[in-house]
Amino acid sequence: MSSTGVIDTKGGDNAFTAKSVHQNTSEPMYSGALSFMRRRYSRDLNGIDVAVTGIPYDLATSSRPGTRLGPQGVRRASTNLAWAPHFPSGRDIFAELAVIDYGDMVIDPGHPEKLPDMIEDHARDIVQSGAKMLTIGGDHFITYPILKAHAEKYGDGISLIQFDAHSDTWEDDGDRIDHGTMFWHAAKKGIVNPSKSIQVGIRTHNESTHGYNIIYGPEVQSMSIDAIVEQIKATVGNNPAYITFDIDGLDPCYAPGTGTPVLGGLTSHQAVSILRGLAGHVNLIGSDVVEVSPPFDVSDITSLAGATMAWEMLNIHAVNRAK
Repeated sequence: MSSTGVIDTKGGDNAFTAKSVHQNTSEPMYSGALSFMRRRYSRDLNGIDVAVTGIPYDLATSSRPGTRLGPQGVRRASTNLAWAPHFPSGRDIFAELAVIDYGDMVIDPGHPEKLPDMIEDHARDIVQSGAKMLTIGGDHFITYPILKAHAEKYGDGISLIQFDAHSDTWEDDGDRIDHGTMFWHAAKKGIVNPSKSIQVGIRTHNESTHGYNIIYGPEVQSMSIDAIVEQIKATVGNNPAYITFDIDGLDPCYAPGTGTPVLGGLTSHQAVSILRGLAGHVNLIGSDVVEVSPPFDVSDITSLAGATMAWEMLNIHAVNRAK
């Protein structure tokens, strides 16, 4: 369905038939080849602004599994958004940005020890091409090797803007692969600068902040959206920034389909409003949406939330480019 209510009955399957990465067609939400926001599937990164890719990995989870199906679920839910311009701006994002669906990284669970390096290699191919990377996970561990690939291009000391119920900075040894420790490793190795990073919505206890700035869950509920946006902007400044959105940053009533839900989280309205407020104000070099677990979802609520957060991240890139 298009904004005019007209479906192109001669088209369809834009994921494969689009002649241009800027092309957008009206397709029924319930049919057709699934790509993120009906973008053309391609591995050609020449001239591409943003490559959307899935990393269906969930071997680092500590509770309920299923996030390996996250990219599939988010793509499916994104068909509900693909027919219209961005709201509330009315921006035709795909006319401004060359966006492709790069497809999923192939995960071989038979060699778990090799997967961190394989994820980093996958990310490096995209980042070094000059395209921005928008990743759909997968559990939250995937952000760590992705950050390493970004640091190769943009330098160490990246600002992390993290939406999450958990800090993911619990101390660990150097050998384990875990989705609750990787931002401790990232700070310890200098990949991320915690003093220029901020975590939003944290509502589980950790003895140390490890230098990260934190807006805890209860503070989010007592602050205005504008105040949260201003604190993020003041913390990050113009430093290269990476947004990671763990879907459990939302309250479980807005995102039941996740591995480690925690009560007292952000509303979906708060989350999209904060992301909209960052457009044009942060130097976004990459982003991800992680921990969407469709097997525990209800009516694709969580997948739709994940697709919407990713849509807002594309809007940030579009606004930044237009400045």
